[in-house]
Amino acid sequence: MRRAEDLVKFWGWNTQGDFGPWTFFTDKRRGLVWFLKAPPLEPPSQWQSSIRNKIRITGYTWRAIGPKAKADWERAAKRAHLKITGYNLFTYYITTGDAAAIATIQRLAKIQLIPLIYEAP
Repeated sequence: MRRAEDLVKFWGWNTQGDFGPWTFFTDKRRGLVWFLKAPPLEPPSQWQSSIRNKIRITGYTWRAIGPKAKADWERAAKRAHLKITGYNLFTYYITTGDAAAIATIQRLAKIQLIPLIYEAP
């Protein structure tokens, strides 16, 4: 298995995710790991479907906002010294609705991200 891993790295492939019938990932201890994809045995639950729909809606919304708004979210994430991107911050806000956290980031970054700021009582 180690020789195959060296060969894949030699070819310059970033081996993560699905490729044909195989799934690849990098384990910290064992290096490259791969196995045949296994389809789910049951359909997604209602909870899983709702989460997937929230993520889907977030992607649609992100594509719909303008470049200035996207840049503001990216800049706010950097100015607040977050270890995530502006898109990840936007996804967090859209999926959780945590306006208090966004208000804190707006205050730290000095950037208006959402029009209505939640003020804690």
